Amino acid sequence: MGDLSIEKIAKLARIELNETEIKMFSKDLEEVKIMFDEIDKIDVKDEPCFQPVEVKNVMRTDKVEEGFSIEEAFSNTEHKQDNFFKGPKV
Repeated sequence: MGDLSIEKIAKLARIELNETEIKMFSKDLEEVKIMFDEIDKIDVKDEPCFQPVEVKNVMRTDKVEEGFSIEEAFSNTEHKQDNFFKGPKV
């Protein structure tokens, strides 16, 4: 699967998998990749785009509103550093 591995995905998702689960999910991920490879082979250059529901651009007007002060934004956390929220390394 290249550099995409079950171990890497599990680490990023912060879940622990045993060897049986890793083998099972590796097989499942390989099957999904095979399906997407088959979809990639379909020639769709001459097919018109189909939308079952009308696509329209729904935009709202931008309004300037008062936001939180730095003190208010950081008032409920102890995970802060130099006016930034501090999170775990990924």
